[in-house]
Amino acid sequence: MNICVIGTGYVGLVSGTCFSDTGNQVTCVDLDQRKVDMLKNGEIPIYEPGLKELVEKNVKAGRLTFTTNLTDGMKEAEVIFVAVGTPPKENGEADLQYIEAVASQIGEQLNDYKVIVTKSTVPVGTGQKIKDIIKSKTNVEFDVASNPEFLREGSAIYDTQNMERAVIGVESKKAEELLTKLHEPFQTEVVVTNIETAEMIKYASNAFLATKISFINEIANICEQVNADVTEVARGMGLDSRIGSKFLQAGIGYGGSCFPKDTRAIIKIAEQVGYDFKVVRNVEEVNNDQRYRMVEKLKQALGSLEGKKIAVIGLAFKPNTDDMRDAPSIDIIREIKKLGGEVVAFDPVASDNAKKVIEGLVTAADIYDTISEADAVLILTEWKEVQQIDLAKVKKVVKEPIIIDGRNVFSLDAMEQYGFYYDSIGRKTVDFR
Repeated sequence: MNICVIGTGYVGLVSGTCFSDTGNQVTCVDLDQRKVDMLKNGEIPIYEPGLKELVEKNVKAGRLTFTTNLTDGMKEAEVIFVAVGTPPKENGEADLQYIEAVASQIGEQLNDYKVIVTKSTVPVGTGQKIKDIIKSKTNVEFDVASNPEFLREGSAIYDTQNMERAVIGVESKKAEELLTKLHEPFQTEVVVTNIETAEMIKYASNAFLATKISFINEIANICEQVNADVTEVARGMGLDSRIGSKFLQAGIGYGGSCFPKDTRAIIKIAEQVGYDFKVVRNVEEVNNDQRYRMVEKLKQALGSLEGKKIAVIGLAFKPNTDDMRDAPSIDIIREIKKLGGEVVAFDPVASDNAKKVIEGLVTAADIYDTISEADAVLILTEWKEVQQIDLAKVKKVVKEPIIIDGRNVFSLDAMEQYGFYYDSIGRKTVDFR
């Protein structure tokens, strides 16, 4: 098929590349000339393992091209995917200005029948809004549809090529057949619904996963008070097929581009129809509080943070990404600095992005330089560099052997072996100094 993808952000670039890899002719359109030039030169504007190689492969094969010209991009397309940003407004609602602008442009340039598909996460009812905008601009026949993405940053290529399901919201058999055919190479279950249901599936899925995270973090906070181990609790829970083990890793709370934005948005969607979504409101509150527990743990270990060097290991909201959107590290570092602490941070890929959002952030290129003479080491992202760290060397270079672990990277036995003060999430605090 000929496919046009509008937007080369995370969703658009990964989706477009994976569609081209199954043999489709894909044109990715973006207004940002700099980004398009980068992509044409083989440079990838986001960090995602395997993406650069897959882009290069399909560009070389002539299946994947990039342009700033929407007319050229959509002219031959049978399917147009809209994958532009829907950032949150101040009140938590999704901002649809980019979606509406694209819909207007599509309507003005529509030359024959096409299926216009929202890939972006959008509030329920957006598909109909897009339909109305395009209809006001043209008499050409078209269909609108919803095909939300469920990929995870850091494993987006795998998630797309091995998708657990494809959700397709349509209004016509013609659109259903086109989009079902497009997903055939992925050999996945296709869930066909109306547009509004597809839009809601995306929000409901993310809100539920966010709820699992906040739930296990609350369990962890209780575990610390009753001498229980949350890692074992989660393991025991996860073996129940009704619960499952995914998203039961206690830590410092969720961040990134999806969960914070989508939980706020679904609360607003509920409010607009007169419903108080109490569960998700509390999920948000728990998540926001969880990150500040790390600062409390530092204060318990050190007393005052005034003039203390805190080595922060990990800045991105999760490993294998440079994404700093709503990363817990932002609030944690700001709070440490507010209390007089001096922060030096390390992240294998996210340091530059972190400096754009954390004023005056000092980073080091090497993990051991970061922790040298530190009064405490604070682990916020479980990069493999952290998991493979030489604890004997850590013990030698730090000023005080104190580790506050927001990701439960280490075993208590290892901490005893090397002689650390160790405070983690949902496990007892141990002092083996």
